[in-house]
Amino acid sequence: MLRIPLLEDLPAPTGKTVLVRVDFNVPLAATADDSRVVADDFRIRAALPTLNWLLDRGASVTACTHLGRPKGKVDPRYDVSPLRVVLDDLGLPVVLMENLRFDPGEEANDPVFVDRLVSGFDLYVNDAFGVCHRSHASVVGPPSRLPSAAGRLVEKEVEVLGHLITEPKRPFVVILGGAKVSDKLGLVRSLAAHADYVLLGGGMACTFMAANGLEVGDSLVDVSAGDDCRAILSDHAAKVLLPLDSKVLMPGNSVDVVKGSVPSAGRILDIGPETSELFGQRIMEAETVFWNGPMGMFEDERFSTGTRSVAQSLAQCEGFTVVGGGDSVAALDAAGLSGNVGFLSTGGGAALELLEKGDLPGLAALRESMDSRVAGRSAPWEEEWGLA
Repeated sequence: MLRIPLLEDLPAPTGKTVLVRVDFNVPLAATADDSRVVADDFRIRAALPTLNWLLDRGASVTACTHLGRPKGKVDPRYDVSPLRVVLDDLGLPVVLMENLRFDPGEEANDPVFVDRLVSGFDLYVNDAFGVCHRSHASVVGPPSRLPSAAGRLVEKEVEVLGHLITEPKRPFVVILGGAKVSDKLGLVRSLAAHADYVLLGGGMACTFMAANGLEVGDSLVDVSAGDDCRAILSDHAAKVLLPLDSKVLMPGNSVDVVKGSVPSAGRILDIGPETSELFGQRIMEAETVFWNGPMGMFEDERFSTGTRSVAQSLAQCEGFTVVGGGDSVAALDAAGLSGNVGFLSTGGGAALELLEKGDLPGLAALRESMDSRVAGRSAPWEEEWGLA
């Protein structure tokens, strides 16, 4: 596990004011009267262990989060009032700041914004794993100014995901899907070095298939990634498994299962039944599984079977299973299988970057705060607390 300061490493929180960075960037739904309500409170409930730990020890807690993409401007569509309703319903005496991204200083990591953010607080806790890969003000700024630690959620995410790349039980199987291959090339390369099998589906598999010499018709292909895909397949030929067959949208809106080359007007939108069976076998034999990204356009029922098959195999696997990424979690929810998975990560992009690079800016900031004391350097908060 990466070395990061934990809640127990903080000065006693009794009577202290604590700023907690949470990730309450949850989906909202409109009601009949056009008001907004939280459609899925999973991320809010995920913060409860940290919030309750602080409250139970007599701290005054203020939480801060982003919501949506207001682009540095106040936008009523993204105010946090629906989140406050959930906190009230949970009976939590926690103050929730307004959307951090209403201020351009958040995403710009403006030190003036950081100073305003931490003003009046004694301690800082980062429990927003989903944004730990962002060098934003609320993520990397406070640890240089306040005694800081990771919350329970960040602690668990780092423990679980770190275990995948250091000492997973084998066979270790990785399933990767989704549309964009360019964002995941480094991840595929890194995980292929650690895993026993990497199973590729979704739009990203089309680029690998094309790079491997297969005709993929009108399917989504990133031509610029071809050389990288060929290099990965050459280096890890026995580990990286591509689809054997595909469900293809054909002219006239018909759907065919195609093995081998796809007609020029056909578009691959799901893995086929033979591939689902192969992937299912590898998953069921695994002792550790990580899944990120759907196997196709699962929102369309015609192309949902591959993703559903992976979800069902994952739920039946007796090994330790980890799922990261909103689409994968949504697919599990749709199949009613979320409770059959070992660990659901709250951070799609953050989880992938940690698995690829082994560290994140938010974690590094916490560690730097801790290391400054070990090395004898003093941060402003250390002088204030008499720790310099």
